[in-house]
Amino acid sequence: MGFRTRSWLAALALVASMPAWAQSTIKIGWLSSLTGPLSSAAIAENKGVEFAVEEINAAGGVLGHKLELVTRDTAGDPTKAVSFAQQLVFSEKVHFVIGPVNSGETLATVPIVARAGIPNLIIGTIDELVDAKKYPRAFRAINTNRQWIEAANKYAIEVLKKNKVAIIGDTSGYGTSSAKTATELLAKAGIKPVFSTLVDPNKTDLTDEMNKARAAGADVIMPWSAATGLLGRLINARGDMGWNVPIVGHPSVMAPAIRKLINKPQYWENTFAAGPVSTTFRADGKLPERTQALVDKLRPRLGGGEIDYLFWWVALGYDTVKIVEHMVKTAGGTDPAAIQKAFETTRELKGAYATYSWTPEDRNGFPDLDITVNVANTLKDGSFKAAPR
Repeated sequence: MGFRTRSWLAALALVASMPAWAQSTIKIGWLSSLTGPLSSAAIAENKGVEFAVEEINAAGGVLGHKLELVTRDTAGDPTKAVSFAQQLVFSEKVHFVIGPVNSGETLATVPIVARAGIPNLIIGTIDELVDAKKYPRAFRAINTNRQWIEAANKYAIEVLKKNKVAIIGDTSGYGTSSAKTATELLAKAGIKPVFSTLVDPNKTDLTDEMNKARAAGADVIMPWSAATGLLGRLINARGDMGWNVPIVGHPSVMAPAIRKLINKPQYWENTFAAGPVSTTFRADGKLPERTQALVDKLRPRLGGGEIDYLFWWVALGYDTVKIVEHMVKTAGGTDPAAIQKAFETTRELKGAYATYSWTPEDRNGFPDLDITVNVANTLKDGSFKAAPR
């Protein structure tokens, strides 16, 4: 056996003896509802996720390892989400799971990912999705639903001076939970809704619901649904009725898709939604620096003209992958226990969507001060003006 052959065999033996981390890519499982009635957020987030992976890989990866994105389209179906979550953690053996996008799906998947011991970046908003004891490796990047609802309630009650609230949610897990939370938070302010209902997100006409809300004396409509089709039909029903009651609610009421769904541009007036400070234009007409930097990098990829996505969804998707990068660097690898420790000790991590902090006790990384209220029909490059105070 020649020297070269012996050297080659020795090299093979060395590689075979190296730990899996030294040989592998960093696999990120991405549970995303890219189709279905709740897909608008996922499609935008996917733009940010894919761009961040490509950007990091072009720079050499993380600690010399390329990122490998393993995407599964759940279509907004919790049953599919469960099946794909099991596939990702047990068959694909991913190092991280991002998502699912929708809270109703995440309710079904987070226990599976937790049992597998895999770090899970939560981008659903309802409270039950994070728990330091039940799900020690699940950390939320998005704001909580409570933060959205509290901001919207405060605007409707304290700024608009409304107190006859109609709550309209949808029948998904997210819509049901959100309507319940909204009712509970209004009760703390001494307000009982004059009308409340849950609607199938595929229902084609909301005239009946809006007529009932008007008959009940509602002076503000507060919708809690991420289904842009449903929200577009709600706005159309209000406009067709000639009822100029304000709408204050979920960020999806100002999604770019709404502009294409409404019957007349003026129907979008008097509509407000909770949103992040990061995609709110300042008084000087500019976006915060980190947001603008990402807009400039992504604009060519998003068509080169005006950005036709809710940009905070894009920024959130981008940030989730950058968070993975930070945690792997901090942990020195992909060991789940070390990743958990990295999350628990991360403070003031600056992203495009928010500045994140987690602790051993608190899995919610998004600060209250990063939430505001926007005017829906001021959409420009996926961002908005602040609502008047």
